[in-house]
Amino acid sequence: MTFENTTNPPARPARIVVVGGVAGGMSCAARARRLDESAEIIVLERGEYVSFANCGLPYYVGGEITDRRALLVQTPQSLKASLNLDVRIHHDVTGINATAHQVTVETPAGVQQIDYDALVLSPGAIAFRPSIEGIDSPRVRTLRTVDDAIALRTGVEAGAKRAVVLGAGFIGLEAAEALAHQGLQTALVELADHVLPPLDSEQASLVTDELRRLGIAVHSGVAATQIVQGPDYDTVVLADGSRIEADLIVLSVGVRPDTAAFEASGIACERGAIITDSHGRTSLDGVWAVGDATISTDPITGARRPVALAGPANRAGRLVADAIVRPGSARPLAKPLGTAIVRAGKLTAAMTGANRASLDAAGIGYDTLHLHPGQHAGYFPGATQIHLSVHVRSSDGLILGAQAVGADGVDKRIDVLATAIRAGMSVTDLIDLDLSYSPPYGQAKDPVNLAGMVGENVLNGTLRLWYASDLDEVAAQALLLDVRSAREYAGGHLAGAINIPHTQLRERLDEVRQAAGGRPVRVICHSGVRSAIAHRILTQSGFDSASLSGGMLTAQATFGDDAASLIIKD
Repeated sequence: MTFENTTNPPARPARIVVVGGVAGGMSCAARARRLDESAEIIVLERGEYVSFANCGLPYYVGGEITDRRALLVQTPQSLKASLNLDVRIHHDVTGINATAHQVTVETPAGVQQIDYDALVLSPGAIAFRPSIEGIDSPRVRTLRTVDDAIALRTGVEAGAKRAVVLGAGFIGLEAAEALAHQGLQTALVELADHVLPPLDSEQASLVTDELRRLGIAVHSGVAATQIVQGPDYDTVVLADGSRIEADLIVLSVGVRPDTAAFEASGIACERGAIITDSHGRTSLDGVWAVGDATISTDPITGARRPVALAGPANRAGRLVADAIVRPGSARPLAKPLGTAIVRAGKLTAAMTGANRASLDAAGIGYDTLHLHPGQHAGYFPGATQIHLSVHVRSSDGLILGAQAVGADGVDKRIDVLATAIRAGMSVTDLIDLDLSYSPPYGQAKDPVNLAGMVGENVLNGTLRLWYASDLDEVAAQALLLDVRSAREYAGGHLAGAINIPHTQLRERLDEVRQAAGGRPVRVICHSGVRSAIAHRILTQSGFDSASLSGGMLTAQATFGDDAASLIIKD
């Protein structure tokens, strides 16, 4: 749904009122001031803090940020001094009169009506509270505000020993790591099949392993059904019957747009999120909206959903200010890709664009490339692997999404791939990217370049892939050929696979032909490199061959906790 306002506000509105600070609202107010020194700009903030580092809250809880004042980016006083903004905290906007161009505001001095020429809504989102018996326990906290972070940190310093985090999204993961870092016995509960649901399962499995290394108990695929309050601690009861004792409980099962008052005032919404046009305008004349409370259209799949990320909110706030003050030259808002990154212990997980679930839901045909390159030259000390996956459209190789997990270099590669997706690049375009190289920083063939090379081979038929998720079907119809060394094979191999090292394959093709008995051959190695070589030998020798995408490294991550039953050790 799109629309244009029937009338335009003045090119230079005399009074701009912004509802909500932090990312989108403050970005809009600051940009508007830089463009128009004469406008009266009022920022109405419901809480006490108008500009704080909400992404830094878990790190305050965990003790890495020691001074809570570091979380306060700006204050009403500093914003008045630097930008001449009239910032009013403890001002809760409860309604809009679009005809009169007024907002109704509950203030410490009582209810007020404030006029506006242009109104910008940036109310953000509020934590979703599921219908769980005992959810109102005083030991249950969210982690959305400075007060939330202070309360959790106070609980830790008061001697809390056990914590349960409900929800393993970005905030839940960061909260669990923070509490474990403070020495608490921590459990993480996630209703979805794996932690960080936006990640594909094989990448999320690596994160789960790292969380367990940190001592965090991970309960995935299970819901919390009850919180039993006690005098000294609470008990979280799970659907599988597990009972977890907790001194602190962090609720992080999702958010919803904080838009009830505005929807009641007549603003068009979709599933609670404000609908805007390409310049942030809402269905009410003279009213714009930005941030977590607005609906976005996914540029890859077309799905419509809010994107609760600080980067898109900040950028949208700036562009909305342009649309208000300079409507003739304002650029439209970009559709956010949802690029995100999170730390889990020694690992970093990052993603951009579409994942498999969203591509499947949209009915888009795609191939997934799995690679495990080093983040820098292997001969330079400290080399570690990046576990990289790239989704490309089967028809033309358009890059649809990418994910990576690793100890170092993940952020650089995902940011490059996010740029490539924004530019509409094909996977083959990645081959030609001129990326910086020096042994401490990368490789002459950067992981991004390698993804392009693998993708080109898949597109032109030089490489054919099969996936660990299809193991049952593949094992029933094909010969599994493991081309690793005999020692690697003995250390763990797929049931039914025969072993012929790739260096011996040319001389032993008759053995493969006899073992296959006319069946296809599906090749396996450690990371997908040797099996790709073997695949080329087999294909050119007349075999129906395919290479396991990402090799045993990806297979083990795909199988997760089931790997022990699927991988045999001699």
